[in-house]
This record gives sequence, structure tokens and C-alpha cells, in this order.
Amino acid sequence: METLTINKPSKTTDFLPLNGTDHVEFYVGNAKQAAHYYKSAFGFQSLAYAGPQTGVRDRVSYVLQQGKIRLVLTTPLKSDHPIAEHIKKHGDGVKVLALSVDDAYDAFKQTTSRGALPYQKPQTITDEHGEVRISGIKLYGETVHLFVERKNYNGVFLPSYEKMDSHYNPKATGLLHIDHCVGNVGWHKMNEWVNFYEDVMGFRNILTFDDKMISTEYSALMSKVMSNGNGYVKFPINEPAEGKKKSQIEEYLEFYEGEGVQHLALATDHIVETVTNLQSRGVEFLTVPTTYYDDLIDRVGHIDEDLEPLKRLGILVDSDNEGYLLQIFTKPVEDRPTLFFEIIQRKGAKSFGAGNFKALFEAIEREQDLRGNL
Repeated sequence: METLTINKPSKTTDFLPLNGTDHVEFYVGNAKQAAHYYKSAFGFQSLAYAGPQTGVRDRVSYVLQQGKIRLVLTTPLKSDHPIAEHIKKHGDGVKVLALSVDDAYDAFKQTTSRGALPYQKPQTITDEHGEVRISGIKLYGETVHLFVERKNYNGVFLPSYEKMDSHYNPKATGLLHIDHCVGNVGWHKMNEWVNFYEDVMGFRNILTFDDKMISTEYSALMSKVMSNGNGYVKFPINEPAEGKKKSQIEEYLEFYEGEGVQHLALATDHIVETVTNLQSRGVEFLTVPTTYYDDLIDRVGHIDEDLEPLKRLGILVDSDNEGYLLQIFTKPVEDRPTLFFEIIQRKGAKSFGAGNFKALFEAIEREQDLRGNL
């Protein structure tokens, strides 16, 4: 298995400088219970709350944090709310990928002038802690990017949010930041969204995987990895490919009822400790046959880690010219087979685990088969 690396020169200067991911917002059926799950299972801590008590009358939002990762879990308070329609159609899932910028007004101007559809016109929101400037554009499906400028704000999260103190504060699991976020799009739509990220947001296509590289006996997909100028933000984009049976992307599109975010990859510096902790809290991971480890060192070269814990936990290893990485994928965290998480530790590698694709997708296919969806 190999990957095609593309070093495509940027057509322009970095007209959309990004400082990283500001937060990810999920629309969920019960934000209070979802917050408890992410605290209990993943080790996030309560940060902030917005709802009727803070002057927000139509929804509630819980903000959780671990390392530099901020998750916002939002639920509408009435059935006729647009968020309720989103949840009815898609189930719990990611709505907002919010990006940190120095100038939210200019980010909106730069992207919409290049063809992005507006989601939220630039606005300045204030409270006693200062001001936050926000704007937003539409993405694939009903997903959106928000541009968040908070350099003149000292509050806990955003205006209308109050600090949330909790008596229940489970220990963190070592998650540090969002490494990348993967989107699933429909048949023959990948290049359309690759062009969007290139032309509208100034990203580069840094890696391409075709259906010969990402395939098993039964199914296949294609993927391209998009990265912004400084490499802080990466968005792989997947589309289905022809195969004997239904691919994981087709299953996602069927049950999410449209395009959307497939998974978030969360970085750690100690993957064995992190995964051990997550498993002890009930997080379920995909497993691979133990034969995967028989020739691991021959495939990837020297690694610092002892093989036995990796084998016991089911952690995958891959390498590139820069080093190696360790990764593992959860099973879907919703009843619908849609959203899941990746835990990743990079030891120099800049790639995305291409050498693990076959083992990973066979593991996914085993789960699909159990659900009757292969």
C-alpha cells in the first residue's frame, strides 16, 4: 500500500491565516446527558454553560474542555426549533467546526468573495469581559465553519456563557488537541470540496488516497487530505468508491442522512495510557487480528514502545519518512453508525496511517456485518 504525496504550490499568499481549532459544536438530543458521557468516558471537564439561566431562551449548551480541545454540546428546548430538525434527521453529530482567526470580518470577506455561501454574517458580541467577533460559512451537508476572533475577550468562553463549576470532575485521559477532522461526502463530491478548500480557504491537498490504496475484498473509498498554510488545521475528505458491498462511507451517508463529519482525531503524547484509561471507562474500540503484529517491526521499523501493550489494546502503527505514528479508532459513539473518534500519537510522522487502512477497514467491515449493513 502506498500514498501519493502532492506538494501543490499555493496559488496565493495565505489570505486566511488560521490559529487552529477554536471549538467543535455538536447538536445532540440531550446535552446534559451527553456532557456527562464525555466527562465520564473521555475525561473532559466542565467549562461553561449557556441556557435560560444565562439569558438564552431557546437552547442549552454545555462547554467541555481537555487540553486545547473544546467541545460544545447543544440541545434545543422545543421541538419546532431548527436544531431539533437537525437532530431528527442526522441524530447527534457535529454541526460547527469553529476556527480561530485574528480577524473574523476579513475571514468572512475573503471566503465569501471566493464563492463560499454565508452562514453567519460578521457580528460582534459583547459582555463585561470584552468582545468576540464571529462569522461563518457553509460546508458540505449542513456542516459549517465559524470564524472566531477572541483576542479582545477575557471571558470563560463566549458572551451569554457562564463558568460552570461541577462537583463531578473525573480525571483527564491525556487528550491534548484536535489532530484532524474527517468529513464524508457523497458520490463524486470529493473533488468539489477539495476545490472549495483550495480556492475558497487557501488550503493545499497534501495527500491523496485512491480506491486501490483504500480497499478490501468488499469495499473501497477515496480520500484527500486538505491542510491550511501553517499546517495547524487538517481536513481529510472521503467519498465512496465502487466495491462488491456497501462501504463504510455509504453506511455513514445512509444513517446520517447526508454528508457530515465522520470522526475527530484527538492527539495524545501517551497513547497506551490514554487508551487504557478510556477502555476502563467504557469506551469501545475497533479490534484487529493479533496477526497484525507478527511482522509489525519489519513493516514500520524501530519503535520505542513495547509491542505487548499495543497488541493487547489493538493500537495500530504506521510510519513515513518523518517518523511513525500510533492510532486507534473507537466504535461509533452514537446508536446510529456515524460519528466516532480516533486517538493518535505522532512520533514524527506527518501522514495518516495509510499502512493501517486495510486492517482498519476490515475491522469496520466486521462491525458493519454485525449490524447487517455490509
